[in-house]
Order: sequence, then C-alpha cells, then structure tokens
Amino acid sequence: MSTRVVVRPGGALELGVGALAPKVLQRSGQHTRIALVGTRALLLAGDRVDVHIEVAAGCSLDLVEVAATVAYDGRGGPPAHWCATVVAGPGARVGWDAQPLVVATGADVDRSVRIDLATGAVVTLREDVVLGRTGERGGRLRARTHARLDGGDLLVEDLDLRDDDLRRSPAVLGAARGLRTVTVLGRRVEEGSPTALQLEGPGTVLREVLVGGGGPAAA
Repeated sequence: MSTRVVVRPGGALELGVGALAPKVLQRSGQHTRIALVGTRALLLAGDRVDVHIEVAAGCSLDLVEVAATVAYDGRGGPPAHWCATVVAGPGARVGWDAQPLVVATGADVDRSVRIDLATGAVVTLREDVVLGRTGERGGRLRARTHARLDGGDLLVEDLDLRDDDLRRSPAVLGAARGLRTVTVLGRRVEEGSPTALQLEGPGTVLREVLVGGGGPAAA
C-alpha cells in the first residue's frame, strides 16, 4: 500500500499509511503541516516505497520527515525503489523538507519523483543524498526528477551515481560524499550563487556538494 496525503478543497484530508505514516502536526484553515514517519526499517533490497501527495487548488501543505532514510547493503539482492508523486492544483503550495537519504556501501537505490503543477502552484523540495555511512564509499544510486507545468515539461533530470569511478571524477562529486538540492518549481528564486540553475520556465534548482556527509562546500 502506498503512503497517501491528499488535501481536498477546503482543507479536508485523506491519509493512507504505507512504508511511511502521515501524522498531522498542524491544521489551520487551508494550511496543513504533516510529518512522515517510517513504519518499518527502510530501505532493504527489493523494497518499494510509494508516496502520493495531492493538494487541491488554493490549499497549502508542508511535509517534514522525522528521520533519515538509510538504504542498507543489499547483499546482491534486487534494487530498492523509492517513488513519489506530487500533484499541485491551481494556486496550491507544497513544501517537502526531506531528511537525508544515506546510501550505504552495497545498497542499490532507484529514486524517482514526479511533480505535476497547475498554473499558479509552487512546489519546493529540499533533499540531501549522502553516499555511505562513516568510513564507507557508498552504494549505487539513480535519482530521477520529472516536473510538468500544465502538462508541459518543466524539469527532466536523471542523476546517475551508480558508477563509483564516474561519480568520483572532478566533473561530478570528486572527493565529496553527497549533494544538497533545493528545487523550487512554479516560481524562480533570484539567487546569485553559481550553484543556482534557472530553468527555462518558472523554476530554480539550487545545489551544493556535501563534504564528509556534513555541511556544504562551494561548488
């Protein structure tokens, strides 16, 4: 069963428990704040985590995660899949503050996020990816993001970090162990940093590399 958070017109909620359980932290008018809490150990080989988020026109939703997700050594087993879908109606606001995804040595993760925005909607997604726990080189990760605005492509990204030699090249991560990404869709962030990528449509991707799995370093 997938995890579901659906905010209906007027702020009514429809919640479904899967690998993550949604817990309401605050409700005020059209605004809702929800925590996503793991219901079991994640991620193991062969796991599939599905999350569906839908916010009606004029409503707003803030999602927070209470703990990092660790993808464990799969010991030769099948990849783990983490899939999220976000649908934002006209004028809706969605913010998702994700805790780090830690990909341990031996893990194999396929992570995908699909976002569909209507006119006037804004979706902000903050996520950290850390390759390996302390003293590890880290496992395999493919992370894909596909965002559409009114049915047209806004952002299509395929970040393939499965090849250890490639990701350690200076053109990718070098000596860094991870990435911090803030993706803002539906509006642009006027940011002078060279790490800011302005999309052709309304949207901005801010990205920094993480050294030692900790704070960001200049890109």
